[in-house]
Amino acid sequence: MSTPPPTRREILIVVALLALFVFFSSSSSLSTINTVLVERPQDHSTNHTSRPISHLQRPAESLLNWGSTLPPESTIVSHVPGWTLFDKLYILNGTVYIVSDRPVTVPDIQFIYSKGIFIEPGQEAELSRLPTEEQIRIISTKEAKAMFGTNAQIIDGVTLLVNDPPQFITHYYHWSAELWFGFWRAYSSLDPTITAEGKTALPPARRILFNRLDNFHWRDYASMNQWVVRASFPSVTMEFIDDWRDRAELGKAFVFERVLVADRSAAMLSYNYQRYQRTAAAAFALPGSMNWWQPIRNNVIGFAGLDPEIGGGTTSNPVITYISRQKWGRRMLIPEHHDKLVSELYKLRDTYGYEVNVVEAENMSRLEQIQLAARTTIMMGVHGNGLTSLVWMKPSPRATVMEFFFPEGFAHDYEYTTRALGMVHYGFWDSQYFTSPGIPTPRYVDGFQGNAIPINGEVVARLCLERLSLNEEVDD
Repeated sequence: MSTPPPTRREILIVVALLALFVFFSSSSSLSTINTVLVERPQDHSTNHTSRPISHLQRPAESLLNWGSTLPPESTIVSHVPGWTLFDKLYILNGTVYIVSDRPVTVPDIQFIYSKGIFIEPGQEAELSRLPTEEQIRIISTKEAKAMFGTNAQIIDGVTLLVNDPPQFITHYYHWSAELWFGFWRAYSSLDPTITAEGKTALPPARRILFNRLDNFHWRDYASMNQWVVRASFPSVTMEFIDDWRDRAELGKAFVFERVLVADRSAAMLSYNYQRYQRTAAAAFALPGSMNWWQPIRNNVIGFAGLDPEIGGGTTSNPVITYISRQKWGRRMLIPEHHDKLVSELYKLRDTYGYEVNVVEAENMSRLEQIQLAARTTIMMGVHGNGLTSLVWMKPSPRATVMEFFFPEGFAHDYEYTTRALGMVHYGFWDSQYFTSPGIPTPRYVDGFQGNAIPINGEVVARLCLERLSLNEEVDD
């Protein structure tokens, strides 16, 4: 018996099924090729939907090929002195090239890049750091075509290019509260919607490239720099001067997909640096979220095994942490004043139930330092590296840093850092204290580095109580 021919209905059903199969196969393939979800810094509290960054959505490629046409121009995404974010910044033979047919739109290169040499005081030293065409050039697309040929090797993702000598890098404060602070503040200006919970659509940095130092000269003596890097961006890679030389010796053009160029000498030319003596301060001229630091803090706190929300609010029991330098050998309180301060803080503990910690940072592990800082409501101590951990405190109406100076002495380091995070800072000269905007001019007076710094423990305790009680009244 012969098989009857298919009916019109059967033919339509088969055609429809084939069309659906082709549609879903094509959609799946296109999704695999073109839809790359932006990886956010780790969020330990809630799930979230990522927002793609359009120019990073394509699959990884190794070559930017323009063939017989002209190379793409460099784009300055954002800029303040010392912190410049580029798309398509080129390098060849160790020289940085900004490709632009409108060079008048490019900021003066002294505000972007320098020779990357050690920083010494004085105008002559400042002039010696200014870049030449050996370090950086602005060239037209025609010049780029003649120099680069038909293509450039892609350095993909987001790169932090640090054009600095090791002079300030091997120090916990200068790393975390200047380099890391400035980098993230400049980069996070691209996402003004960062939430209080630290949610951001920004892709994490893929690499950090130090073109002026080797692999042995970025770690600090306390090993805190390593913790900050690995906790902030667990998958980040690091390159150093040998890697920079490797590319230079290949004689081929490379192009950064997106790169933030950090240059300390260039940042020192900014108005905000002149005002606060902090290179990170230059980046705060850019727009940004008031919660800009939370993605970094949350990653570091989460890496330490804590809920990022710890330390926040005004209803939990306050934690007062005094970081003592009495065994450090430099910049210490008068012994009797130290003892009186500790006694007054313990009175607050016994009377009001506050948690009081009197610690020596050098006797704590990295984990212990970060965990304690994350829980701290009021941090205090003599001007010194131990106060750097204030960057892991949770900003809140009562979050406070109290810093002790030899009378008439002052430095912006921790004052500026505290205020940049939205917290309150008080500087002390014995029984006298001050806060923004009534802060003194920086001065390194005789006695600033000495071991006879006075402090009135009763006044410190009274201000602690005022800061904590005031905000309890606000809650009520």
